[in-house]
Amino acid sequence: RKIHLGIDEETLEVRAVEITGSHIGDAPVLPDLLGQIPADERIGSVTADGAYDTRKCHDAIADRGAHAVIPPRKNAKPWKTITAGAVARNEALRAAKYLGRALWRRWSGYHRRSRVETKMHCVKLLGQRLMARDF
Repeated sequence: RKIHLGIDEETLEVRAVEITGSHIGDAPVLPDLLGQIPADERIGSVTADGAYDTRKCHDAIADRGAHAVIPPRKNAKPWKTITAGAVARNEALRAAKYLGRALWRRWSGYHRRSRVETKMHCVKLLGQRLMARDF
């Protein structure tokens, strides 16, 4: 089993949870996680690792009016399809190539993801401990 979490970067509150089989990748679950957050609640940005650099993820983020902070893959090419997600992703790709990956991470705010990763680690450790106990 695999747990996927959506965590608010500022409050570190868990906002969305999805449990899948271990054979399911991370990127296909993102639209479902975003769907768990009420439509009337504003999402400022969605920060995720390069595994989420897919059309479906970028479009789902753009559909919510949020800004995607996802590093383009190392071999990334601009997307030709014109959607709001593709335009934002192509801009991120241009910025990453111009600034370099390390500077892009700082400029984009990607480095703030580490706080959320720490929270995810804590939640997953708690889950493992609970599963190991008999009640």
